[in-house]
Amino acid sequence: MVDTDSGWDGRGGRGRRGARDTRGAHAADAIPNLRVAAPDRRVAAPNLRVAVPDRRVALPDSRVAAPDRRTALPGRRAAAVSLVALAALATGCGPGTATGAPDASPPVRPSQAAAPSPTRTDPVTEDAKPRTAPPPPSPSASTAPPAPAPAPTTARPAPEPSTAPPPRVLMRTGSESDRVRELQARLRQIGHFGRNPTGYYGSVTADAVRSFQAKRSLPVTGSTDEVTWQRLLAMTRVPKAAELRPPTERPVAAPDERCLKGRVLCISKNSRTLAWMIDGKVVSAMDVRFGSEYTPTREGVFEVFWKSRDHVSTLYDTPMPYALFFSGGQAVHYSADFAANGYGGASHGCVNVRDKKKVAALFDQVRTGDKVVVYW
Repeated sequence: MVDTDSGWDGRGGRGRRGARDTRGAHAADAIPNLRVAAPDRRVAAPNLRVAVPDRRVALPDSRVAAPDRRTALPGRRAAAVSLVALAALATGCGPGTATGAPDASPPVRPSQAAAPSPTRTDPVTEDAKPRTAPPPPSPSASTAPPAPAPAPTTARPAPEPSTAPPPRVLMRTGSESDRVRELQARLRQIGHFGRNPTGYYGSVTADAVRSFQAKRSLPVTGSTDEVTWQRLLAMTRVPKAAELRPPTERPVAAPDERCLKGRVLCISKNSRTLAWMIDGKVVSAMDVRFGSEYTPTREGVFEVFWKSRDHVSTLYDTPMPYALFFSGGQAVHYSADFAANGYGGASHGCVNVRDKKKVAALFDQVRTGDKVVVYW
């Protein structure tokens, strides 16, 4: 039994025509559906147009990949073009050619796409010039690192000479005054002058001043300048009258025990002093000197047996004023040579007195028979 409604009569040709008609009918039926759906797709067109820039940006990648598609699928070229045309019409992108081949630019071949574009050469400036590498060192050159340069030393400037004037000198060797006597008395208070003040600035005083200056870190000159004098004043007290004008140049020695009773001329060779004593008390004292080693002064206990005020030596023809004889030709008397030259000379065995006033007063007080003690 044959179905006449299907349009197929059992022959091949008829059946093929019927098939074509059927396909045509399906295509015709599909067209109204496409047109009906067109308004909805056009409504969405604005959204699709917004996305167009993104597709256009991606076009270079598609064109680069196009040669691969042509090479891999050459037989489907017509079907691809038809699908593109149909999609363009359906999405409302505007009218376009069915093939799209004449308007499209020729695809870039892989050889042309892979070729690098020519690089622009910028002009080389001075900052971009490569630095010239230094030549390699010669074999003979030393490879040891150079010794570091010594750090610069800052030389200390030499001290400029002081422009201040030196301190004024108040006393020096050869000076003779009451200030020299005070200087000597003050030096004696602190142990730098071992004699009684005389008022004369000699070698002994100069040595005492040097000793004081050295101990106080002052310039050692031996002369007494203002700085030395002010330092000495600050360290000592004002001397008393007995300290300024003592009876003897050297301190009077402790009296011998034989001098402690009666009226005695107590003479010490060690201290070079004579003390006139009554019952153990010193009435007066004076400097004396003695005979030389060839004519020494005798030692011991004696008595005054003769007094001669203006005596002159018959043996040496020299004056012996205020003579008090105690042993033979030896006597206590005044010596002008001693007063002038000090201890630089010597007597012929007598006891010389330097201070004429003192020996004159002594001559008046001593009596014949008073004791004389000479000792060390």
